Amino acid sequence: MFRLKPALILLLSFLASGVVVAAEDRPEHFKGLPADTLAQAVANFSEYNGKLEGLIQQEHLSPQDMHEVHMLTYTLENALAKIQAELAALAEPLEAVHLASERSAPETVKKQGQVYLDNARQIIK
Repeated sequence: MFRLKPALILLLSFLASGVVVAAEDRPEHFKGLPADTLAQAVANFSEYNGKLEGLIQQEHLSPQDMHEVHMLTYTLENALAKIQAELAALAEPLEAVHLASERSAPETVKKQGQVYLDNARQIIK
């Protein structure tokens, strides 16, 4: 099993580099709306999920509908990537609150708790 690991790593690296090259070969592809802030990402995520829902609930999808789905997924992917990054970043202040609560450090609980809540409320209100 140990002998397969380097080969598997090499194969995965090769495949990953191929994906990057393939994406770079499509310079004319739509980039989607940006998601520079969490608020922007959540707004785009909500709006474009609604658009996707409206399209996929149709009985038949025309070629134009398929194109529209294709285009809006770029915005959804941008939004989702930002939301995922922000959710990962939420773990740090939440862990600080957790540890401070174990140590009975109320100032840290208040400060880091507020940082956590300010960001968390942008996702769940």
